[in-house]
Amino acid sequence: MNTVVRYQFNQCVDRYRGDDWVKRFSCWDQFMAMAFGQLTRRESLRDIVICLGAKRDKLYHIGFRSPVARSTLAYANEHRDWRIYRDLAQVLIARARRLYLCDTPFLLDLDGTVYVMDSTTIDLCLSVFPWAQFRTTKAAVKLHTLMDLRGNIPTFFHISNGKEHDRHFLDIVEYEQGAYYVMDRGYVDYERWYAITQAGAFFVTRAKDNLAFTRLYSNKVDKDSGVRCDQVIRFSGYKALREYPETLRRIKYVDEETGRTYVFVTNDFNVSATTIAELYKNRWQIELFFKWIKGHLKIQAFWGTSRNAVKTQICIAICAYLLVAIVKKEHSINRNLYEILQILSITPFDKTPMNTLLSEFVLQPTDDRVQKLPFLWGN
Repeated sequence: MNTVVRYQFNQCVDRYRGDDWVKRFSCWDQFMAMAFGQLTRRESLRDIVICLGAKRDKLYHIGFRSPVARSTLAYANEHRDWRIYRDLAQVLIARARRLYLCDTPFLLDLDGTVYVMDSTTIDLCLSVFPWAQFRTTKAAVKLHTLMDLRGNIPTFFHISNGKEHDRHFLDIVEYEQGAYYVMDRGYVDYERWYAITQAGAFFVTRAKDNLAFTRLYSNKVDKDSGVRCDQVIRFSGYKALREYPETLRRIKYVDEETGRTYVFVTNDFNVSATTIAELYKNRWQIELFFKWIKGHLKIQAFWGTSRNAVKTQICIAICAYLLVAIVKKEHSINRNLYEILQILSITPFDKTPMNTLLSEFVLQPTDDRVQKLPFLWGN
């Protein structure tokens, strides 16, 4: 865990007084135990404690000040403020972005940063998590994420009840001037779109089928490129026009691979129509991120039942993802994140230097289909 800078971690702890009145099991011990559970894919708190107890003579060398008891770890998850680990994740996000922005070119020639936003629903059992009621017989929480497409690093995330609509996430995003925000139809809200425009940023999304508008004029298009029309429009509905009084751009595009037709809406009038289509096409990267963390980290089976414990586990899972991404870049490891995670999962107590361990460890060949995920245009 040397990747985590301790003074930054301590700042997060002090901000929420996490270690006040704590004698033995500190927030650092809690984070170490939970991160160990994420990286080694443990099934329960008891599983974590048993595995750590089996290496009791090595606990001090990897950062634990004392042995870990299940009841102590469970109590910490229930009562230590989960925002400590949310803020730690933001510290790691800033560090990972610096590493990946330096040498990760973006395929499209754009002046601004391209962000993708989306959410994923994490299903819960209603009888065990009654505070997270989503429907009559179902409970859930949502993980809302903003991702930078250069490096595929999440830049901001928010955990909400499953009932919260996706468009409310637009209220807490700090818009960057000149940046692009790509989103699906779940974020259709004209007033919030106008807030993006007033911030000097651009958005790209898909139009709903019942979009009421007036065409002002049409730009010339090359239909061989898949673009069927490129129009400047204005909303025709009274409420829509009041919430977004300026003009917009409407693009109809046919994907030559699937034959499906997509209608995009954006407030950028300068880039080509095909660039707008490519921007939305790259939205699939955030779907792969959700698939990765759900498939390789523990955010679907929880080790506590309270709101605080669930949010703590999700935040530390994101920290684990960021730690793997940082290790890969800082040590110039020529492996994908999945392979690095698998190596770390079976060598947590190994004293071999990290770069040597990850570079020279031999993995058995796996089915390539595990790494190849389908292309997703989204909603």
